[in-house]
Amino acid sequence: MTEPNSSTLQKAQPGRPRTGLGTVLPAASELRGKTTIADGVVEKIAGIAAREVPGIHALGGGFTRTIGAMRDRVPGGRASVGRGVKVEVGEKQTAIDLQVVVEYGISITDIATEVRENVIGAVERMTGLEVVEVNIAVNDVHLPDDDEPDAGESRVE
Repeated sequence: MTEPNSSTLQKAQPGRPRTGLGTVLPAASELRGKTTIADGVVEKIAGIAAREVPGIHALGGGFTRTIGAMRDRVPGGRASVGRGVKVEVGEKQTAIDLQVVVEYGISITDIATEVRENVIGAVERMTGLEVVEVNIAVNDVHLPDDDEPDAGESRVE
């Protein structure tokens, strides 16, 4: 068996396979270590990006929002930006599931498209992961009069 000489080998480029050798070299950013991104990081990024879209009232299903509202009222409690967001993170890709409440009068298909684009852009820009899918479940429609107290409630003064 003869040794290949330098004229028959292609110059190795990070992230690209060397022809004939079947080896993939690590990307330039991985030459000196490995970066891992926790699920919670992607959840927060996706949650913030989804909330940035006008017409999104809240994230999370009914039970999740109820528990979250109780937690928010506890002194020192903070709103969870990952509420209503579930992710699966692999080495290079991620999939995201969102549960949203939209404002009444907004086109659900339009807002879903806008949320999807904003979430994909934010997650890919900040993490470098490829977002393979963003599934959106619209769980409720927020009506303008939902913020007002019911007329049947008595007020204690």
